[in-house]
Amino acid sequence: MKSIQIATFNVNSIRSRLRVLEQWLHKNPVDLLALQETKVIDDLFPVDFFYDHGFQIIYRGEKAYNGVAVATRFEPIKIYFGFQDGEDPLADTRLILIQTSQFFLLNSYIPQGKSIDHLDYQYKIRFFQRIHNWLKKDFTSQDPLIWVGDMNVAPTAIDVANPEEKKNHVCFHEDVRNIYHNTVNWGLIDLFRQFNSQPGQYSFWDYRERNSFRLNIGWRLDHILCTPSLSKLAVDCYIDKEPRGWEKPSDHTPVVARFQF
Repeated sequence: MKSIQIATFNVNSIRSRLRVLEQWLHKNPVDLLALQETKVIDDLFPVDFFYDHGFQIIYRGEKAYNGVAVATRFEPIKIYFGFQDGEDPLADTRLILIQTSQFFLLNSYIPQGKSIDHLDYQYKIRFFQRIHNWLKKDFTSQDPLIWVGDMNVAPTAIDVANPEEKKNHVCFHEDVRNIYHNTVNWGLIDLFRQFNSQPGQYSFWDYRERNSFRLNIGWRLDHILCTPSLSKLAVDCYIDKEPRGWEKPSDHTPVVARFQF
């Protein structure tokens, strides 16, 4: 059997986070790394960094905003950017789907939503609906599918500090949690919760909230989800908090899953 490690990491500007990635990859030789919020146009993406670390790199971005990438040691069979449903916006800087010989991987950067009364929040709700429609149309729950990324949803009360204060937040409001669960219930397993049921386990600590990381005032917004056939092959899934405490960190930290194929 072969051990495979897959990670997801919202880097909040890829070019600002190369030193953090260098340090993290030295300690964590993952086989596939899904990145979100790269914030760089394609012409300026740091491809050589990933080539030097033995990865193929697939990316689509825009200046100072959005952007997704997949660094992989697997040979992609097919690559898709954005939704394939004919609806606008295409969201090609928020979604990448790759097919490998062993699994499909969907990397997503879900809109944050800004506020409950903002149009971006309705876009966020629709984004989940479109993903759900895509899953129902093109996959079955028997397919080897992994969905990773910054989902911008804390699924349950144990996934956010002070949940009573967050009821009207765009990442914890009842409506967005319902649409998230409805999408996941298509046939996906929350791998982190398969291995860890403890509260206070977070992947994001807001820069704007003073001492949020030191006081562990955080959110579990970054997820690794997969179909049951792959969840049976998973041997671990964990949040690596260490990089959030390094110099010039992202406000997120990596989530890692390990499989035995």
